[in-house]
Amino acid sequence: MSGAGLSIEKTDQLIALLERRLAVISDADLRENDPDEQLKQLQDVSESLMDFHRANRETIPIRLNHFLENCSFEKALHWAKENRES
Repeated sequence: MSGAGLSIEKTDQLIALLERRLAVISDADLRENDPDEQLKQLQDVSESLMDFHRANRETIPIRLNHFLENCSFEKALHWAKENRES
């Protein structure tokens, strides 16, 4: 298990979603050329993060849950990467 309850597979899934969100936000080319598409992609990944949180709430460690509930996604990513192997 990773952290206090998420499996490594679930932690990897969360990390991928959080990294995808950062990639969409930092895509300057997309922002310049198709801001509507960037907004759509950001909405899609944000909904996926909320779905992940809802589906795994019972096994998400308290601190990580706090970050997700407060949309502190960079902190959540840092926590997930640090605790993946613990």
